[in-house]
Amino acid sequence: MRLRLGNAFSHVFLFGWAVLTTFPLLWAVLSSFKSDDEILSDAWGLPSTLRFSNWSRAWNEAHMGRYFLNSTIVVAGALFLTMLLGAMAAYVLARYELRGMRLLYYAFAGGMVFPVFLALVPLFFVVKNLGLLGTLPGLILVYTAYSLPFTVFFLTAFFRTLPTAVGEAALVDGCSHWSLFFRIMLPMARPGLISVGIFNFLTQWNQYIFPIVLMQGEGAEKRWVLAQGLTALAVNEGYAGDFGGLFAGMTIAMLPVVLLYLAFQRQVQSGLTAGQLK
Repeated sequence: MRLRLGNAFSHVFLFGWAVLTTFPLLWAVLSSFKSDDEILSDAWGLPSTLRFSNWSRAWNEAHMGRYFLNSTIVVAGALFLTMLLGAMAAYVLARYELRGMRLLYYAFAGGMVFPVFLALVPLFFVVKNLGLLGTLPGLILVYTAYSLPFTVFFLTAFFRTLPTAVGEAALVDGCSHWSLFFRIMLPMARPGLISVGIFNFLTQWNQYIFPIVLMQGEGAEKRWVLAQGLTALAVNEGYAGDFGGLFAGMTIAMLPVVLLYLAFQRQVQSGLTAGQLK
């Protein structure tokens, strides 16, 4: 009886949590197809017709298409560098016994608890002195540095769970350390790579404080990312009364995140539990 009551309570709680999570998303998507009058008079009702003109205004007139492209370039470049450098560092920390490895591991782990707001002012001047202020490459490098501590911390624990016999057998057969890493260890670590990659994607895609601080200078508006563009859209369209365009811009910003998670949700779950199961 206690077990049944516990299961019933957990199912009711999870159902309520699912409703609280999905309902705002569905409401924003439906509102993106409504007119302003429908949003204000019947906020919870269905749209009378699907007004794709809201999406076209947000994409073209509010320049969400340009911001979307900038975000894609920045996140793609930062995610590639983060996963490559993070996986290489985590593999060395997990598999090789060298002097100073433990100190280096704690340095990466300590980077996760360092408040990013304390680094904004010196980071601004570092990027400015490098000539990368207000540029997409500068933002890519900052995103990469910001995401590396968590990536190394997560993948180090994952690489330690992989069997050492496979690597030793490959070295005996004449495999080099580079080939061992790229051809054997990386494919074996695929669940962990997908999991940490999705978390990094979510963090970088939704990043706001770094673009606000670093995307300064003449003509920087053309290189804004989606978070900045969405903020500007919320301010401008809110005063103009174009709530349909505002909800369309919000939907454009959140759709890649939702679709990515739906496509890789099983890999995320398996990556998070692989280390515990082993």
